[in-house]
Amino acid sequence: MKILAVNAGSSSLKFKAYEMPSEKVLVSGNFERIGIEGSLYTIKINGEKIQKTLPVETHTKAFEILMNELKELHVIESFDEIKGVGHRIVQGADHYDKSVIATDEVVKDIESLSDLAPLHNPAACAGIKAAKEVIPGATHVVVFDTAFHQTMSEENFLYAVPMEWYKEDHVRKYGAHGTSHKYITERMHDLLGEDKRLIICHIGSGASITAVNNGKCINTSMGFTPNAGLIMGTRTGDMDVSIIPYIMERRGLSTSDINTIINKKSGMLGLTGFSDMRDVRKGVQDENKDCIVAQKMFRNRIVDYIAKYYFEMKGVDAIVLTAGVGENSCEDREEIVSSLDFLGVKLDKEVNNSIAGFKDVQEGKITTKDSTIPVYVIPTDEEVMIARDTYSYII
Repeated sequence: MKILAVNAGSSSLKFKAYEMPSEKVLVSGNFERIGIEGSLYTIKINGEKIQKTLPVETHTKAFEILMNELKELHVIESFDEIKGVGHRIVQGADHYDKSVIATDEVVKDIESLSDLAPLHNPAACAGIKAAKEVIPGATHVVVFDTAFHQTMSEENFLYAVPMEWYKEDHVRKYGAHGTSHKYITERMHDLLGEDKRLIICHIGSGASITAVNNGKCINTSMGFTPNAGLIMGTRTGDMDVSIIPYIMERRGLSTSDINTIINKKSGMLGLTGFSDMRDVRKGVQDENKDCIVAQKMFRNRIVDYIAKYYFEMKGVDAIVLTAGVGENSCEDREEIVSSLDFLGVKLDKEVNNSIAGFKDVQEGKITTKDSTIPVYVIPTDEEVMIARDTYSYII
């Protein structure tokens, strides 16, 4: 059975096609600059990369092109072979604690939550409508980034603000990267044979840490928006909220200005001029003072959350590092694990240096046998989680 996993942005469409239940990747790629001059798309199949530039006016047009390409590449012989399409949705608020069929009512509900994710939910809805138009015979499923975190208790998701802000304005912690954290939770269950107390560190340009106990989210670092928690590529992470009105008044900034700054011009970019952690790491090697300080801040914030969740769960059975930095940066992993020596965590440097997405070994335990807590590197796979959830509604 063939399943499409898609992630629609305002001017983009990422996709991956799977043969299920084997989870074999048939083709992947993305459309860029949809509705903008210079639109193009890239398709990867059998190790080959195909790129074409042509007008792509709408998401519907993107899906039409995609489906015709799948036919020409003999991935499918007819559109009817695509039995399901899974759509990534950033914000499902507290309305959804699992993936659901994308009925018209559900799509309207997702649209009604656009105030909570103005850049993502409207684009996702456009993608759902376009996919339904082009592939009407498929089962369309929506998979929410926020769903996995709906098991948090009130004391962990509420903010200390007037209660009407929560009851009337829906202000609470929602978290993000839930699809990734769920994937890692399931993978660790496979490795350990049962559900354990986990601290999962999704560390990339966007970053979050989640405490998981018995397969359920207990707490997570991202909050009402993905800006909370860790220092990220361009996001501030945790900060004193009083800075915002202070700097707005001093610099004459609007709410739109400050929102852009804290989301797109802060984090590592604001501290160093670089948003990519590889560039920051090179700056550290070149003895760039800003990069050295920022790297320490980045590491310390991660260790802070690991320690917080360690005590919150009264111990932890495994720590997992995943996503771009967690999977590929041996140096960052070494600094993080070495900072946990107060808990008796001991790094196996040789093993740590042998694991990365671009190396033969991509998964494994990077601590010594006598380490009090094992630390694993596990590549995440959000797309396959979308495909799994979609497949579950068809079989």
